[in-house]
Amino acid sequence: MTQLLVNQGLPLSIAFSVVGLVAAIILIKKILASSAGNEKMAKIAGAVQEGAQAYLGRQVRAVSIIAVPMAVGVWYARGNAATVGFIIGAVCSLIAGYIGMMIAVRANVRTAQAATQGSHPALKVAFNGGAVTGLLVVALGLLSVALFYFIVQKSGGADGTKHAIEALVGLALGSSLISVFARLGGGIYTKAADVGADLVGKNEQNLPEDDPRNPATIADNVGDNVGDCAGMAADVFETYAVSLIGGVLVAFLTVPGVEAALVYPFVLCALSLISSIIGIGFVNFIKQDATRALMGGVAVATIVSAGLFKWVTSAMFPTAIKVGNLTVTSNDLFNCALVGLVLTFVVVWITNYFTSTHHNPVRRIAQSCETGHATGIISGISVGHHATLLPVLCIAASIWGCFEWAGLYGIAIAVVSMLSLSGIIISLDAFGPITDNAGGLAAMAEMSPETRKITDELDAVGNTMKAVTKGYAIASAGLAAMVLFGSYVEDLKAALNVSTIAFDLSDPMVIIGMFIGGLLPYLFTAFSMDAVGNAAGAVVREVRRQLAEKPGILTGKDTPDYKQCVDIVTKAALGQMIIPALLPLLFVIGVALLGKEALGGVLIGTIVTGLFIGIAMTSSGGAWDNAKKYVEEGNHGGKGSFAHQAAVTGDTVGDPYKDTAGPAVNPMIKVVNILAILIIPIMVKLKYFIAG
Repeated sequence: MTQLLVNQGLPLSIAFSVVGLVAAIILIKKILASSAGNEKMAKIAGAVQEGAQAYLGRQVRAVSIIAVPMAVGVWYARGNAATVGFIIGAVCSLIAGYIGMMIAVRANVRTAQAATQGSHPALKVAFNGGAVTGLLVVALGLLSVALFYFIVQKSGGADGTKHAIEALVGLALGSSLISVFARLGGGIYTKAADVGADLVGKNEQNLPEDDPRNPATIADNVGDNVGDCAGMAADVFETYAVSLIGGVLVAFLTVPGVEAALVYPFVLCALSLISSIIGIGFVNFIKQDATRALMGGVAVATIVSAGLFKWVTSAMFPTAIKVGNLTVTSNDLFNCALVGLVLTFVVVWITNYFTSTHHNPVRRIAQSCETGHATGIISGISVGHHATLLPVLCIAASIWGCFEWAGLYGIAIAVVSMLSLSGIIISLDAFGPITDNAGGLAAMAEMSPETRKITDELDAVGNTMKAVTKGYAIASAGLAAMVLFGSYVEDLKAALNVSTIAFDLSDPMVIIGMFIGGLLPYLFTAFSMDAVGNAAGAVVREVRRQLAEKPGILTGKDTPDYKQCVDIVTKAALGQMIIPALLPLLFVIGVALLGKEALGGVLIGTIVTGLFIGIAMTSSGGAWDNAKKYVEEGNHGGKGSFAHQAAVTGDTVGDPYKDTAGPAVNPMIKVVNILAILIIPIMVKLKYFIAG
């Protein structure tokens, strides 16, 4: 059995990824077969679909201009195979986001229609729409990495494994490049439209959420999809692929000659893909309230994965292996894999606590809104800062335990295990924009109050799920970045042919690097927030112009020009995402010229501050959002009250926190680390990196 799993683990992983794609196709057919409602609903949904497709098309063209010279750089640094990998990573990342989003913008209207039959039918349609994205992310991620590795390894002769490992770095960079642009551009789009719509619609004209009289409402609904669906899909595809590649790279560098160690990460991902399909089935067939059903699906997938991991680890490692100076048993490796699964559940639970209306942090923000806008903002920032404590302690404990059990390879296995559940986790995330859009469609199509009540309840759950999955993505990125930093060190040792490399804190170059690396997430988020503010200002001016020139819009006599707002945020998002997205490239190349010690410091500094900023921003934003919804449910004065006005301000400030700057830090951290690994051969050749 051991030899069978080692020899056939890679082909089996490829086969299981195809099973995941087939499951996604089945769900797509099931969604499209359901009713899309009446003609009015179809017309509104069509406008959202058109705007989303137009944005993604223009984004692809914009990113291609930057991707071409980067592909040339990869070819110069790593050769032909890595360049092919770069293209594969970029294309698969785009495909995962594009198809997932195009299904989401069709599932939204079907969710609204299903809500006329009850809560559970609407839940099934929305969740299955999200599950398409989740399955595409993991199936395409596993298929692209496993198949590419398999082909390069088999065609490389005696050094096939080494060539395959080097080529995978290109694939990682390709997926990371698309991830930064998709997450950042989509985040700027969605929050510029959302903030612009809220500032004029809610604060100035007292219009309800998703009111068809608001000229920015279609742009807002488009933004939910390009940010939280396409952007998140590309983000987690990149994290998933990079984590898997990191696991294989660390195995090659720290467990040389042990084929089982190379294949093991692929097998874990393949088994968790099946577990995610089982979890998706659970949500479809078990009739519970939305939160219990969704979290139950995660719990089922986690338990099934744990059982499969225990079996396969014992089967693949019947005897102990050497990882550096450690003697590692199958129990040690299973403990590391179990840490990844437990950390997933713990981070989900912690983020849920800080962002759900059922718990004290959100209710405390809502209460603070009674005394004014400023106190609501202060309370929300405080919640975000408090939310960093438990995740960081859990990540630190995970790193410590896994390193004691199996060294850097143990940490890599924990990361792979954590990301292996992406299929079910991303299903929850994409559920959010679908239910949000369904609520907007129900409002614009003037559906019954009973239907609106169901869509609003699902929307509130979707908001919490989006916050939860962002916490998961950032925590996993922090853990994955530690593995990539370890890979940088190991790759550097191999390139310089030395046994040890130390980053001494008494070395001023290391400290300088840490300061510069710590600065990068702050500068990156500053540019991101500026972009949202500038684009939102343009939307505000356009909405005011339309309402001033056509007063009949507010009475229903005139129809707003929705396309103008869509065009404004599209141009703004694509134009203003370039500078922040290129910052990691400029910082890495610039600091690399100072030497390997300075660049190592940059990696550590970026990981540490990026992790804290990401968690704090997404938690604050999610808490502000749900504090507003908690007030709207009739608490602290309800809709229209002074507390509600303050809560709307908090939600507006929190929008770019949780959907633009905070989540975009996640891929940015990994781009910095992957670029550092990629340029090692060039820096060694140019004598910027030297031994000693």
